[in-house]
Amino acid sequence: MDAIQALNTRRSTKAYTPQQVPDELLDQILKAGLNAPTGRNNQKVITVAVRNTDDRNRLSKMNGALLGIDSDPFYGAPCVVAVLSDPERNTWVEDGSLVLGNLLHAAHALGLGSCWVHRAREVFDSKEGKALLEKWGLPSHLRGIGFCLLGYPAKAPIEKKLEDNRIINID
Repeated sequence: MDAIQALNTRRSTKAYTPQQVPDELLDQILKAGLNAPTGRNNQKVITVAVRNTDDRNRLSKMNGALLGIDSDPFYGAPCVVAVLSDPERNTWVEDGSLVLGNLLHAAHALGLGSCWVHRAREVFDSKEGKALLEKWGLPSHLRGIGFCLLGYPAKAPIEKKLEDNRIINID
């Protein structure tokens, strides 16, 4: 799939099979994410691919509690990539957001489903989130940008048609 096709056809996947993302695909996706453009080309965004069931379920429970739900806000995805950034950098949110975008498109280009889930900031600002950062050997001052869900789609994503009036060209 070429880049333009991937950009125009990616949709959020909201149901996954339990099959884990193979290492070779995950490595390609993470590399594409970390090659996203960043302010001053600092490349300081950190990604944590969580495939350990206990940590993945812990993140899901924390995220769901913030949303006020008991169901899995990660839609059964077997791999959850936490995107973290250093808030001392003035482009920390933008840098992390671009990394997330690259992760989503790389996954699609490789035939996987993906979805961006919010509330990572609140998760990693919490006491329990700080404990996870410590467990993973990461500095406690890092802030969450978002979660990128990765896995094999259990069903086809819903196709959406763009409205023509959202593109404006001014000559």
